[in-house]
Amino acid sequence: MKRILVIGLVLGSIILAGTVFGADLKVYAGAGLIKPMEEMRLLFEKEHNCAIDVHYGSSGELFGLLSMGQPCDVLIPGAAKYTLDALKNGWIIEKSIHKLVKHVPVIAVPKGNPAHITSLENLAKPGIRVALGDPKGPAIGRVAKKILAKNRLAEQVGKNVTVLAPTVNQLLIYVALEQVDAGIIWGDLVTWAEGEGKVDVVTIDRQKNIIKTIPTALTTHGRDNAFAKDFNTFLASSQGLSIWKKWGFEPCDR
Repeated sequence: MKRILVIGLVLGSIILAGTVFGADLKVYAGAGLIKPMEEMRLLFEKEHNCAIDVHYGSSGELFGLLSMGQPCDVLIPGAAKYTLDALKNGWIIEKSIHKLVKHVPVIAVPKGNPAHITSLENLAKPGIRVALGDPKGPAIGRVAKKILAKNRLAEQVGKNVTVLAPTVNQLLIYVALEQVDAGIIWGDLVTWAEGEGKVDVVTIDRQKNIIKTIPTALTTHGRDNAFAKDFNTFLASSQGLSIWKKWGFEPCDR
């Protein structure tokens, strides 16, 4: 499989955003959640007079850091699978898990949709350049792989994949810069300034799609951290959910 280069846009500022030395709590969050998370982080810090250190990365990376015993009080990955796996390993406090919002995969195409993509099946057309997330990295990579398998398109689309991105954020940039004809990303990313006016969205039929949920949970490290408990609750509060919705996320059914 051929791969294209990222032209100097590794989004290092995203991964480092929120880093605070001597913070009152440590949070791991999916890289695709940075927009609502940063707004909620700043609001919580102001209201509680505290400092939060947020590490943004692919869900696979975050899970790996937990497995190595790295300090983390609150975990918000891009899909519930990672929280449930962490729970099985004894790293998560089950009673602290809150379902937050839905993560809906869509097909992102450059503005104007020059390759005329209208469905999943079109990703298999000869000559179409497709970007997917690395199945071992961001949650969207694993989900996209399952969507294509579910619709018996894995082999055909696989021939057109020109890049496997380490984060969903980079998938958005590949599409916005027209380095590919289409990419499967989370629908909420279309609210980002990086794609504004540069990206169009092709919805995936609900029967063909696989919709995930984003949870928040306390880790066993955060058991005795009052700030962590309050922040975990805040993310699922009506105030927190209003910020999630502002950034294009659909709240989970209560």
